Amino acid sequence: MRKAIVLAATATLMMAGAANAQQQPTPLPSPAPTAPAAPKAQPGVPSIQSVNVVDITELPKDAQTQVNQIVAQRGDAGLQTLRKSIDATPKVKSALEAKGMSSAQVIAASMQPNGALTLITKKAS
Repeated sequence: MRKAIVLAATATLMMAGAANAQQQPTPLPSPAPTAPAAPKAQPGVPSIQSVNVVDITELPKDAQTQVNQIVAQRGDAGLQTLRKSIDATPKVKSALEAKGMSSAQVIAASMQPNGALTLITKKAS
């Protein structure tokens, strides 16, 4: 059950991160020009340190069931958002390509606090 919660939370964080990346910030009026500030990372969202690609068939049966339930609950719109986020992230996209896969085969993602991103794929049937 914990894996399912982590998987769902990670998918939500990735989708939120992708949505935030697409939003334009609201400009704030500035009384005088200042030096540009260093970019700040989003609190609570770790940066991607490594990418692991795992086919759903490599998971234990219980984990496969949990992943399939999460995918069913998220729906097509959530899946498309996840895939767009993957395609917009060169490090993740290249990790998939190195395995001979594309974002179209990704059905779920899980991000660990240490920055390890796991992509769960499913071969087209």
